[in-house]
Amino acid sequence: MEIFSQHPLRSYNTFGIKAYAREFAEVITDDELKHLLSQFRSGSKKLIILGGGSNVLFTGDFAGIVIKISTRGMEVLKEDEEEVHLRVAAGEDWDGLVEFCVKKGWGGLENLSGIPGQVGSSPIQNIGAYGTELKDYFESLEAINQCTGETIHYGTENCQFGYRDSIFKRALKGRVIITHVVFRLLKKPVYNLTYQALNQKLEHLSANEINLHKIREAVLQIRSSKLPDPKVIGNAGSFFKNLVISYSLLESLKERFPGIVYYESSQFAVPSSQFAVPSSLTADREPRTANCKLAAGWLIEQCGWKGYREGDAGVHKDQALVLVNYGKATGRDILDLSGKIQRSVKEKFGVDLEREVNVV
Repeated sequence: MEIFSQHPLRSYNTFGIKAYAREFAEVITDDELKHLLSQFRSGSKKLIILGGGSNVLFTGDFAGIVIKISTRGMEVLKEDEEEVHLRVAAGEDWDGLVEFCVKKGWGGLENLSGIPGQVGSSPIQNIGAYGTELKDYFESLEAINQCTGETIHYGTENCQFGYRDSIFKRALKGRVIITHVVFRLLKKPVYNLTYQALNQKLEHLSANEINLHKIREAVLQIRSSKLPDPKVIGNAGSFFKNLVISYSLLESLKERFPGIVYYESSQFAVPSSQFAVPSSLTADREPRTANCKLAAGWLIEQCGWKGYREGDAGVHKDQALVLVNYGKATGRDILDLSGKIQRSVKEKFGVDLEREVNVV
């Protein structure tokens, strides 16, 4: 394992941002990772763990060490007539894992086809798409404590999964490095077609014709029609999260914006203090305890940003949630544009957009 100096990072982030790491190392085994961490345990150097680079925005050169995780391997830990428990190395490609499971006939992850990135990053974000979230088929994970080098196991209850959220984005951010994830997959798949676009894509098929391969194919087609390919134009997918809000806030917004786009569900947990609703807007209404998801892309589009371009930084012409690098934008250009979008949405709708992308 070699440590490189002033190493270019452009090919390691899907935005295609030009930046350099003061030091850079790529690890292919857990032992290499532990050895490398032991050299920097004193905390004298800044450190970043890099997976597929699909959820990061570099706003300048990084004055520390970037460790690229490139571990590989899949192992069946347990199997019976109903389930397969599959242990997967953090460096495995996420979509490669999904494709592997679909070919094996193991259900659960097919709706998450086409999501860029690596397996180790998936629990951090609790990735989700088309009605499925990682937590639905998550069993456990293994991680290394950056300070002690100790290997720790986390079950579902320890991960504190939420909407695009987990304990690894909060209390454990920068403290542990995920090395393996264990998935609980179904040998008798239960198809999740609750997402309207996916259901419509498959409605021409009879129940007997629908299978994991058809679902994966449909998901990939929907994604390619809505989201730009990072190999063609630099981006990190959805730059902002959809907003999880209370029904009381939704009702007040609907009064002012009757066409507002939202998704009803009781599964989205939101801290009660996240959005303050003036009492004047909720008077004489019976409060609802469930929450709903507000379409951030719709909010951004209503503020006139869809298709906007400022130099080489822009908002995608077909999907307002996606910020793009047309070629020579800097990370700061992208970040400044995102700030302008956040301020305009706050001014018009009174809600705060939260970035999904990690800014470095």
